[in-house]
Amino acid sequence: MRVALVIVTYNSADVLPGCLASIPAGAEGVELTDVVVADNASHDGSPVLAKQADGLPMRVVDVGSNAGYAAAINAGIAALDLDRLDAVYVLNPDCRLRPGSIRPLAEQAHRGIAVPYMINPDGSLQPSLRRMPSLGRAAVEAVIGGIRAGRIGALGELVTHPRDYVVARRVAWATGAAMCMSARMLAQLGPWDESFLLYSEETEYCLRAADHGWITWYEPCSVIEHIGGESAVNPALAALLIVNKVGLFRRRRGPLAGTLYFLIVLAGEAARALAGRRTSRRCVAWLLRPSLRWKSLPG
Repeated sequence: MRVALVIVTYNSADVLPGCLASIPAGAEGVELTDVVVADNASHDGSPVLAKQADGLPMRVVDVGSNAGYAAAINAGIAALDLDRLDAVYVLNPDCRLRPGSIRPLAEQAHRGIAVPYMINPDGSLQPSLRRMPSLGRAAVEAVIGGIRAGRIGALGELVTHPRDYVVARRVAWATGAAMCMSARMLAQLGPWDESFLLYSEETEYCLRAADHGWITWYEPCSVIEHIGGESAVNPALAALLIVNKVGLFRRRRGPLAGTLYFLIVLAGEAARALAGRRTSRRCVAWLLRPSLRWKSLPG
């Protein structure tokens, strides 16, 4: 299998070396043709660290500004010759590949998108799979929260129960921190949607792929460690996640369903804001005035 890696960086100097160091063992069993670091105008030396990596077919692409995750993915993929590849594996720099973990994904990438079993640094499961967004799931999550909803059958969008991570299967979508994608699918679907600066761009791409007959496949034989977690504590990132989620739902389902979804999510975040949750206060502000996000996010 001929596979290229695209790693998106933005001030990632503290985590990028660990990611790059894990690649040789992670690529056992595949032909690793390229490692492209697409950098969103880092000012901490991330591109220099990438260029210093030994033993990797490394290239650094300067995006030119902090244009977002999708824009960096597009810039990285544009540097590749998709005709000579089987798959492109997109990674966050805070991911660590386990030995031989690329091959199981590359072997399933012909389906469209293949995603791994994701763990936290302590080895515990990091829930990464998602169900289809719906009004019903939004309502349940507004009342009891997304994590709790995910623990009750299929009521929540987030898949949380460990038993659901045992067997390889099709899923609606998954976190974009680690996605191995068919080169043929990428050529057919074209670029990722850059209107999402961060969050929901992977949702949009998985759902767009499904619209064209491709699927997102979960492969537990591939294991990856992901540090992550900033959106849970950073109010601006938490608010951006919610705003983009609402915007994508409206785009795909139309104004009526989109408005209902917006009102449900707003009610849930407003209730949590009244209870004193700082991230929910920011979510409410941005839902009511989405333009506020551009004043709070890094340039």
